[in-house]
Amino acid sequence: MTPSVRRATCSTWTTCRCRASATARCWSGWSRLRINPGDFLFIQDLYPEPKKPHFPRQIAGNHGAGIVEAVGANVLLEPGTLVAFSYYGSWAEYAAIPAEWLIPLPADYPVERAGQMVNPITAWDLLTDSRVRPRQWLAVTAGYSSISTMVMQFAQRRGINVIALVRRSHQSFDLKTLGASAILDLSDLKASIREAVMDITGSAGLNGIVDNVGGPVSGELIRTLALGGQMVINGGMSAERFELHNFDVLLSGVEIRANIYRYFFSPPAEADRPVLREIIDIFGQPGFHVPVGGLHALTEFKLAVANSLDRADLGKQIFRM
Repeated sequence: MTPSVRRATCSTWTTCRCRASATARCWSGWSRLRINPGDFLFIQDLYPEPKKPHFPRQIAGNHGAGIVEAVGANVLLEPGTLVAFSYYGSWAEYAAIPAEWLIPLPADYPVERAGQMVNPITAWDLLTDSRVRPRQWLAVTAGYSSISTMVMQFAQRRGINVIALVRRSHQSFDLKTLGASAILDLSDLKASIREAVMDITGSAGLNGIVDNVGGPVSGELIRTLALGGQMVINGGMSAERFELHNFDVLLSGVEIRANIYRYFFSPPAEADRPVLREIIDIFGQPGFHVPVGGLHALTEFKLAVANSLDRADLGKQIFRM
């Protein structure tokens, strides 16, 4: 019997029954489909090979989780194992996933987090790539986004000071409880961004930037970087560009780099297991804040997408099936 497939315009958290040979075939009993910024890039055909969609019958989605039902020869995972993955075709009730792409999780791992492993892994890598050390200063744009709140929480554990930049503050969500040392409300600036940053940091400037937005604010932040500072680009929510003079980079020894999800092109390596276990452990702790902004029927997709784009402070928007 071939199970039916439901499609949706978001990435997925799915509890599955799976069959496998060298792959794991997942057949879901129920689904939670969460919207990720990368989902919009994928469906707009903006990703490079090999992550190009093949229309008109492409099943979307690149991340999810499931329970292995059966495995074939030379597959070490046991049936019943809860796994996370980053692979094609996850926006469906049924998906075939090569075994090497599966990340085993504890059997009692919080199910609402299992399908979100792409975010804490990304946040961990963003913080590492920023090269910011304890007691130094890191700026994070799109402060209310899930990725940014996770970066803050990881940074707090390392003793790193964080400035969270937001379009406007929301009293219902205090980022200082998640590790932000200061919040820079772009709708209520009394001075330039550089002046505000220098005031907050005691004229030390920034040692790193995690940028999910782009636009003119990014250019201003780069000009606040201390000698040898790093800017890590993880998104482009703004349609605007930023401008720099060569000396803005050269005279401060600034480095600007892109973050590519570590499992975008290749599956987890054996050497990654220790750091993955650490990330999985921290992310699964009750004190690690993972806001969920709303559960929606697929008929409410307009509201879910609008809230995902415009109200990141509410948390992740999730479709239920």
